[in-house]
Amino acid sequence: MSVASVLASLSGLPLPQAAARLAAAGVPVFPCVPGEKRPLTRHGFHEASVDLAQVVAWWHRWPSANIGVPTGTASGVDVVDVDRKPDGNGFDAFGRARRAGLVEGWVAVVRTPSGGAHFYYPADPGRSQPSWQAAAARVDFRGTGGYVIVPPSAVMTVHGPAGYSLTAHGNREPRPVDAAALRDFLDPRPEPVVHRARGPVRSEDAKRLADWVGMRAEGERNRGLFWASCRLAEAGLSLPEMVDALAPAGERVGLPPREVVTTIRSAYRATHVQPAPSSVVRDDDLRRVPRLAGQVLS
Repeated sequence: MSVASVLASLSGLPLPQAAARLAAAGVPVFPCVPGEKRPLTRHGFHEASVDLAQVVAWWHRWPSANIGVPTGTASGVDVVDVDRKPDGNGFDAFGRARRAGLVEGWVAVVRTPSGGAHFYYPADPGRSQPSWQAAAARVDFRGTGGYVIVPPSAVMTVHGPAGYSLTAHGNREPRPVDAAALRDFLDPRPEPVVHRARGPVRSEDAKRLADWVGMRAEGERNRGLFWASCRLAEAGLSLPEMVDALAPAGERVGLPPREVVTTIRSAYRATHVQPAPSSVVRDDDLRRVPRLAGQVLS
């Protein structure tokens, strides 16, 4: 049974039955907080299962739990998440990407509670494509290391509870998204910038950066983590030291653990295009983050 067919079959079902039907169709699921997107299990999407007994036990314990599905290699589907928010939406950017031939081939479209959309695609069996955010375009990619909430789940909005619903089946020729090409199209990355030394790093600098990352809102999380990681890389920290310093803060604001490590590693590579000098973080740096981050994102 195709993903679209499974999602279509869930209409009108109670959440426990919907979760069981997904698992029976071979789609791994895990429970999330009722009315929210946060996992209820300790290890979140890493615990997603098709074991019917486990799924039944979860929803017996939490009958109102929303249904999460891991994306990427775990489930065989990738999702392009088009946001709609009061300050703008991602449909214009998605439309440009569609005209460029980058996002054809979806297998299902799910309307999200905010009025946005999840476009489902078959995951590329030959490669694992990690999740990412293109905040300026208001389009996210949910691949390996990510997850989505699926129908008939619902979340609380300013107008009350609103649900996820299947609105369309896919094209006749489904095909995977080239996530790297889509990201380059939506969020072109400048050449890495080599930064100048300002003195040695201090332990309190790492803590302040971690605290700052821990205050980022959705849409700023990945960029903020990347910027902070660049500062620590310039200061001469090793990759394991950077992960130790910043990963807990990244996970605290809701980034999947694998996406956190991928972002830190990307910052480390970008900063070490040339031997990086050490630096110290100043208060005015944190105030100037939006301008600086735009210069170094890769």
